[in-house]
Amino acid sequence: MRKLLMRVSGLFALVLLLAGCDTNRVFEENQDLPENQWPVNLAPVYAFEITDTTQRYNVYFNVRNAVHYPFYNLYLRHYLTAPNGELLNSYLHEMYLMDPKTGEPLGSGAGDIFDHQFRALKNVKFRQAGTYRLKLNQYMRQDPLPGIMSVGVRVEKVAQ
Repeated sequence: MRKLLMRVSGLFALVLLLAGCDTNRVFEENQDLPENQWPVNLAPVYAFEITDTTQRYNVYFNVRNAVHYPFYNLYLRHYLTAPNGELLNSYLHEMYLMDPKTGEPLGSGAGDIFDHQFRALKNVKFRQAGTYRLKLNQYMRQDPLPGIMSVGVRVEKVAQ
């Protein structure tokens, strides 16, 4: 019986390990914000390496907020810089953290913390190999912005 339990436990651990592998992910990093507030002058920068210039990529923004966040949406601007320092693009994004009509939290979560992932750039082809930088600024009218706990970036290969 003990041998069987060991085998089942080992098989379960292997399944969990394989399920955790994410072959499309190139980069993912989240940065916690001090005191769960996002001041205007804090602009997290994410540096990621692109080696395959023939591949297409999707770029996502990760946001974690507390339920006491005072707005239903979040405006942020990204600045994407190439390895040679050239600003490739900048765009103002509006993301919905709560339903505008009901105020119910969107995203996944439990209790009073919710996680969101928004696709910011779709089907991007990076023309140079090297280290790209993506800077995020919050563009809301409140400074500091309460209830935003962390922000992050995920870069993944577009599935063929």
